[in-house]
Amino acid sequence: MTDSPLRLYNSLTRRLETFTPIHPGAARVYSCGPTVYNYPHIGNMRAYVFADVLGRALRSKGYELTHVINITDVGHLTDDGDAGEDKLEKAAVGGSARDIARHYTEAYWADFRALNCREPAHWTVATAYVPQMIEFAKRIAEKHCYELPSGLYFDTSTVPDYGRLARAATGEGESRIDPVDGKRNAADFAIWRRTPPGETRQMEWDSPWGRGAPGWHLECSVMSGEVLGFPFDIHTGGIDHREIHHPNEIAQNQAHCGSADPGAAIWMHNNFLVDRTGKMSKSAGEFLRLQTLIDRGYHPLAYRMMCLQAHYRSELEFTWEGLGAALTRLKRMVMGTSKFLSRENYSASFDQGAKPAFRREILNGIDQALSDDLNTPMALTIVERLLLPSSSIEPFERWGVVKELDQIFGLRLFDLVRADLRIRPKSATITETEIEAQLVRRKEARSARDFATSDAIRDELAARGVEVMDGDPLEWEWKLS
Repeated sequence: MTDSPLRLYNSLTRRLETFTPIHPGAARVYSCGPTVYNYPHIGNMRAYVFADVLGRALRSKGYELTHVINITDVGHLTDDGDAGEDKLEKAAVGGSARDIARHYTEAYWADFRALNCREPAHWTVATAYVPQMIEFAKRIAEKHCYELPSGLYFDTSTVPDYGRLARAATGEGESRIDPVDGKRNAADFAIWRRTPPGETRQMEWDSPWGRGAPGWHLECSVMSGEVLGFPFDIHTGGIDHREIHHPNEIAQNQAHCGSADPGAAIWMHNNFLVDRTGKMSKSAGEFLRLQTLIDRGYHPLAYRMMCLQAHYRSELEFTWEGLGAALTRLKRMVMGTSKFLSRENYSASFDQGAKPAFRREILNGIDQALSDDLNTPMALTIVERLLLPSSSIEPFERWGVVKELDQIFGLRLFDLVRADLRIRPKSATITETEIEAQLVRRKEARSARDFATSDAIRDELAARGVEVMDGDPLEWEWKLS
């Protein structure tokens, strides 16, 4: 790629800032990962598509990327505002918390891979870092914490400008934090939660503040600092973390570093995925999983395309119609790319550097879009123009540029074929072989102008849930309903 300065929106300063790595040539990124007490919903997964594109863009600019994603398998309460039971403990009633965490971690990784997200350099699992969490808490306890019967609490008045990430001075964040008897300030939060007398948790450890478990906010400060070191470059997460979790991380980082340093230079947040009834939420009891989309017959990369079509800081409304449109767009790009696949000499021709001016022009356009706070919607339109049949650009040039750009978008344009993107619900009883055989018969009937037979075959397919799209601009196509 080229050298346009990468400008990213920093939620901490509420402005676009030029990315300047702390260590020249390197980019160190931490992303808040899942709490593995349930399946992730598709709104959760938007955060990882965003973080994946960020990492791919950093790599395309030549930075050596170290990306960390954590797995929270202990400590996250049923309310983000430090109230309720531990989510894993609650989910594990009558079973094993560790088994549940393992099951949902595997489910999350399956969705992560299905969306073609890069593996991070490190998966940090919270329970593996509890000794480091205790040491971190011991270091800050004297100056910044106090004990209550329920555990060790962080005094938010001991760090400068607490809550500036959330603008909590307006009450925006504090309104979500339940009161606890004895807290000095409404925004104070738990560093260590003591196991109540007479109770036994499945996951608990000895500490100077009693047997118990770490607070959720402590985990990310410790894991990011242990693996990346303070300060590091970028911290990402969903916008819901901006109000409580990330301000509390910043406070802990300040206490640990003995300065106003927030731990990460840039804090980035993707916006919500919403449906017609509001934002995605597991607390509502029902939520859309990526597997739900797959079972309905949609390729998972259609959802990745849907995410890329919107800027990561914009709300994205989910509808089945919108997912279908994203699938069609992906299909067009795959079909455009497929026209290049029969030329084995394209790679050699491209590597020879033919038409370097053209290549620079296209790559500069993509680079400028991505450098403008990851403007993926604009970047996608540039790629689409490159794939138009009317393009006068040499095919081998288009082949090389699209192949390079797909390393950023992660849409697997050179791996997929059109048939991969057909809508085929899991519940369908008719096989693809049967459908194709019937369509061959129908095409023969239409060629012979035997429209009665053609219509009869179409009606027979419709009765079995197959919609034949004669007027499809992508040529003959079908989908299962």
